[in-house]
Amino acid sequence: MRTSKQVMVGPVPLGGGAPVTVQSMLNVPSTDIPGSVAQAKRLEAAGCQILRAAIPDMAAVALIPAIKEAVSIPLVADIHFDYKLALESVAAGVDKVRINPGNIGEDSRVQAVAKACREKGVPIRVGVNSGSVEKHILAKFGGPTPEALVESALCHVSLLEKFDFTDIVVSLKASSVDSTIRAYQLMAQRCNYPLHLGVTEAGTARMGLIKSAIGIGSLLQQGIGDTLRVSLTADPVEEIAAGKDILKALGMGTGPRLVSCPTCGRTRIDLIGLAGRVEEALRGCEKDITVAVMGCAVNGPGEAREADIGVAGGVGEGLLFKKGQILRKVPEDQLLPALLEEIEKL
Repeated sequence: MRTSKQVMVGPVPLGGGAPVTVQSMLNVPSTDIPGSVAQAKRLEAAGCQILRAAIPDMAAVALIPAIKEAVSIPLVADIHFDYKLALESVAAGVDKVRINPGNIGEDSRVQAVAKACREKGVPIRVGVNSGSVEKHILAKFGGPTPEALVESALCHVSLLEKFDFTDIVVSLKASSVDSTIRAYQLMAQRCNYPLHLGVTEAGTARMGLIKSAIGIGSLLQQGIGDTLRVSLTADPVEEIAAGKDILKALGMGTGPRLVSCPTCGRTRIDLIGLAGRVEEALRGCEKDITVAVMGCAVNGPGEAREADIGVAGGVGEGLLFKKGQILRKVPEDQLLPALLEEIEKL
């Protein structure tokens, strides 16, 4: 298990043994402040723990006080090219700045950002991805290899350290799952700063989730990573659900875990529909429990005996069971309310 230095993003700790946090980013146009605020509220309600907003121009800086007033989660300003946007964002009260030092110009500009952030206690995320690696590093390694990503990140980190700034978080994202995993593995050996995990440009809700679960999940399983964002071409609320589910699957999250069987020829109830309704009903539940939705007696109280509560299908009915012990039979149309009633008792 890798234990990194701890960095504070507002009141939220990253690294140093703190729980892994789930992030997302606004995708409403930065010119739409009311829309951005509304989306920020939805993300906070969904469980987003750190929120990022693109600040592409000076007008977008107005997002920062508007969002800070509307939600209580920390806000990160995503900055590219213009270091003055970072300075203005820090002055406006942002909790963290994401920059790629390589694209904001000469060292004196990086120094100005580091000075402003140090004075306000604002950490900086060095965000490197496969599309932003410097040309001389690409030439050295023959492309955006994991080694190239790490060298780029270390160069940016050393530049901040040169200006006496060490409240640093690092990300090294590639669209290739394998490259992402290997880059973070290498970086974990080379520095002790918190690592922000993610597979960049992962894709749509379906494929993006698969790639992110493999990339982010395998790193977390190795003890690498302090915060994460599942990047999806979808509603950002889906990113939060995906991130939380990845943590749950690894036993690192909170809330109920749903197990359900894949169905077979023995199934005599609408198990697929029931499992979907149970999953939706549990979305706001915070209980640390395992709930089983199984298709028949073979996969019911037997295989799912470790579940805290569950149902197993029959012919037009189902068995309600608790820790492998049958509680009672329930008609199919009453399985969901009966299950939820038992969950309330736990």
